[in-house]
Amino acid sequence: MIDFETTPERYKHWKLHVDGAVATLSMDVQEDETLADGYKLKLNSYDLGVDIELADAVQRLRFEHPEVKVVLVTSLKPRIFCAGANIYMLGSSSHAFKVNFCKFTNETRCAIEDASRHSGQRYVAALNGTASGGGYELAIACDEIYLVEDGNSAISLPEVPLLGVLPGTGGLTRLVDKRQVRRDRADVFSTLAEGLKGKRAKEWGLIDDYFPTSKFQEGVAARVRGIVEADGQHAAAHGIKLNPLHVEATANGREYKYVSVRLNREGRYADLTMRGPEADMPHTIEEIEQLGDAFWPLQAYRELDDALLHLRVNELETGLVCLRTEGDIENVLAVDETLAANKDHWLIREIILHMARTLRRLDLTAKSFFALIEPGGCFAGNLLELALAADRTFMLNNPEEKVEIATSEMNASAFPMSNGLTRLQSRFLAAPEKAEAVLAHDGTFDTEEADQAGLVTFAPDDLDWEDEIRVAIEERTSLSPDALTGMEASLRFAGPETLDTKIYGRLTAWQNWIFQRPNAVGPQGALTNYGKPTQAQFDFKRT
Repeated sequence: MIDFETTPERYKHWKLHVDGAVATLSMDVQEDETLADGYKLKLNSYDLGVDIELADAVQRLRFEHPEVKVVLVTSLKPRIFCAGANIYMLGSSSHAFKVNFCKFTNETRCAIEDASRHSGQRYVAALNGTASGGGYELAIACDEIYLVEDGNSAISLPEVPLLGVLPGTGGLTRLVDKRQVRRDRADVFSTLAEGLKGKRAKEWGLIDDYFPTSKFQEGVAARVRGIVEADGQHAAAHGIKLNPLHVEATANGREYKYVSVRLNREGRYADLTMRGPEADMPHTIEEIEQLGDAFWPLQAYRELDDALLHLRVNELETGLVCLRTEGDIENVLAVDETLAANKDHWLIREIILHMARTLRRLDLTAKSFFALIEPGGCFAGNLLELALAADRTFMLNNPEEKVEIATSEMNASAFPMSNGLTRLQSRFLAAPEKAEAVLAHDGTFDTEEADQAGLVTFAPDDLDWEDEIRVAIEERTSLSPDALTGMEASLRFAGPETLDTKIYGRLTAWQNWIFQRPNAVGPQGALTNYGKPTQAQFDFKRT
């Protein structure tokens, strides 16, 4: 089982050092510390374990070190920054693992950009040596890139010419969308296995600058100082510690304080329940800071994030997740009111951003989601987003029992999807006035009101409820998981296309397909034959 929890004290592949406004993340991959057998992580190549540590560091810098303004990403290996994802790891992994690996790594790259965009932590890549494949994709996720000019170091995306696959973590999209490299130059670069060195790389916009070896450290340090000084003087904020999550794992599920996962392996589905906050949640910044990472919206969504990652990677045959909530709607709305009232404080901002990232993780998870709204539930405010994210929503229609949902100010803009829209906006793309009417609604929605407002898919009565849910689950889990993954990814992101939707939609679809093609992974495929004396033999028919 793969565990996504770690701490800096347990890092094997990264060194994190914080000095005032500057943090340094140094890559020093230990080649024998792999997640699986059969390969070595040479030349700062990485597997999922390396990226789990990186994701943890990015998260901790936001919560534990809000004083940091610049994060310098570099390597401790001489003349090598990063060789990208380990080829032998990819070649020996299952198709499902490869795709999940690429998706998690994409999410980590996007988290870096999210930190830069919203948290004021600028990322600077100091390439002290060659950066190829995923190594350059890590660099291009940063705000600025500086390369050493030592006669050998280059940047490259060699996946197409060497492996018969695509750069797996957004490199192609970031070339033309983020760095706005000319299409013809991007075409040349992406088919040039040896890559480009300093002068040409700068001319083409692939890096921001280059320095000779003797002036590299000095040049990068000067740029870092410039960013810090340009940011101005601010009162230093004191971070909060992110403590390890407490989870009781059994053969049939996982139990956290606020999240419960129950697996029905025979039926290939899981029940995931989120419990709402207690009535005595703090309302002031001082009280919230004192509570730290135990504050409900932070702890509950950290637990949800961990549960989603576990389901993705460790429970591959679980194709459907039934979402439920338990608790008091008023308590959820009270927390949302506190978040909204203090959203300009750095800690509350980071909590809201983390909630948004976790909800996007749910959007991007290749499993079906059904939301089941029943008595005792609290699908309100931030937890209503779970129902809005679901592929289908069922709400019990029973006049004898209290079944309600509610919106809050947080549903209006706090949790954007990858397409830049809220889930309400995406839901009512053809009729934006309906989203506005939902937000303007006074009080809770009962089942009939929710149905009329377009917030639920089905509203069975109490006589039909159990049968309808059972049939819906059985039907969904009987369908092709491949077809469902493609269908859901196509339907979940209506509206405008963004850098994120291009990466997750286009790239995930293409990478998913190409990773199964014989030209990549067949006996004569490029990925299969990489590093062997045999050469790839392609079927040259275009399809």
